[in-house]
Amino acid sequence: MLTDLNGILRGKWLPIENIDRVLDGNFKMPLSSTAPDIWGRDIPELCAETGDGDGICRPILSSLKMIPWLERPTAQMLLTMTEEDGTPWGYDPRALLEEVVSRYQGRGLRAVTAPELEFYLFLDQRDDQGTPQLPDSRINGRSQIGGQIFNTDLMHEYGDLLHEIRNACQTLELPLDTIVKELSPGQFELNLYHVDDPLQAADNAQQLKRVIKSIAHRHGYIASFMAKPFGQLDGNGMHIHASIIDEQGNNIFDNGTEQGSDQLRHAIAGLQQTMSDTFLMFAPHLNSFRRFRTGSHAPVAPTWGYENRDVSMRIPNGDNQARRIEYRVAGADTNPYLALSALLAGMLYGIENQLEPTAPAETGYTEQKPSLPRNWYDALDRFEESEYVSQYLGARFQKAFAAVKHFEQEEFEGNISPLEYDTYLIMS
Repeated sequence: MLTDLNGILRGKWLPIENIDRVLDGNFKMPLSSTAPDIWGRDIPELCAETGDGDGICRPILSSLKMIPWLERPTAQMLLTMTEEDGTPWGYDPRALLEEVVSRYQGRGLRAVTAPELEFYLFLDQRDDQGTPQLPDSRINGRSQIGGQIFNTDLMHEYGDLLHEIRNACQTLELPLDTIVKELSPGQFELNLYHVDDPLQAADNAQQLKRVIKSIAHRHGYIASFMAKPFGQLDGNGMHIHASIIDEQGNNIFDNGTEQGSDQLRHAIAGLQQTMSDTFLMFAPHLNSFRRFRTGSHAPVAPTWGYENRDVSMRIPNGDNQARRIEYRVAGADTNPYLALSALLAGMLYGIENQLEPTAPAETGYTEQKPSLPRNWYDALDRFEESEYVSQYLGARFQKAFAAVKHFEQEEFEGNISPLEYDTYLIMS
C-alpha cells in the first residue's frame, strides 16, 4: 500500500506466491497513484507531466504483518515509490519525509516524535439529511449532552472495540500508549509512544488509522478523522510531541532548566515563521478550516507557551530531559507524512538560522488575534507562493500538492449546497 498526498492508502492485492516481485523491486504502480484528488481521480496536469508512467514500489519491510481483523489469512505492507533509476519520487509523501530526516542526519541529529490521534465513532447509517449520527449512551439510554471527557465508565461501553484495537496494535507492533475518552460525545483519542525515527512514527500513525477504521467497521461503527464533523462540537486534531536528540542521545531542548535551551527557542521560532506557509499541510481540506475557531481547542495564531493548551506550541511541564514541543495545529484529517515533514522542517529552519520566538503566551484564546490562513483558498495561495516551501520541501512536491488542491477546490466550487438554495432561491 502506498500513501497518496491526501494520506489515503492505495495499492493492489497480490497472491503470496508473487511476494518476491515486491521484495526484488519489480512491483510497479503508476507514478500518478501518489497524487490523485480526494475522490481518487487523476490530475490531468500531473499525468501529462509524467506521461503517467510507472514507478517502482519499494517495500517497507518492518510493516509486513498479518492483518488480525480479517478471517482469511492476509498480510499487509506499506510501500514507498521511486523512479526507475532509484530516485525517490517527488509526489510520494513518505519520500518527502525521508528527505527531511536526511537533513537532520547530516547535522548529527534525530527527531523524536509521538502523534496523538482524535476520532469520532458514528453509527453506520446517516439520518435523512445525510448527517452522521452519534451512538446513544447506555449510561442513560439517550444521546449524550456532554462528551464526558476521561469518563472510564463510558469507555467500557466500547470496551470490546477498544480492546480489539489494542490487540491489533500488538500484532502489528504499533506502540499504542493510552486510550482516552475525549471532549465530545463519541470522540476518543489514541496516543502512540514516542520513537526516534520520524518515518516509523508516520508509518505507525498511518497504520493506526487503518486499524481504527477497520475494527470500528467490524463493530458496526464508522470511525472518522474528519476535522470538524459538527459545528457545535469539538474537532479532531493530531497533536504531535517532538524533540531532537544529538549523536550522544542528549535532548538538545534540555539545558537543565524549566525554560529549555536556546535550540528549543530557535525551533519554536522556526515553526512560528513557517506555520502560515505550510498551513495547508496541517489543514489540507475544505472542512479542515472549520476546526480553527477561537475557543474551540484549536489554535488561531502561531503562539507558544509553557503548559498552555490554548496555543499552537505547548511546552509541557515535567522532567527537563523530556523537554519537548507539543504541536497542536494539525487536524486528524491530515497526512501524517506531510505533517511531520512540515513540523520537522520548520524546527530545523529555526535552528539553522538561530531565529528568536515571540514571548510565550500566558493567557488563553482571548488574547489571540487570528493571524493564520483563515480558509482553504488563502492557505493554498500561501503554500503555492512560498519560497521556503520550494527550498526546504521541494518545488516538485509543492507543485503537485498545489495542483491536487486546486482540482479539489474546483469540484467544490461547482456544487451548490442545500443552505444556498434555502437562503437565496426565494429571497433573492
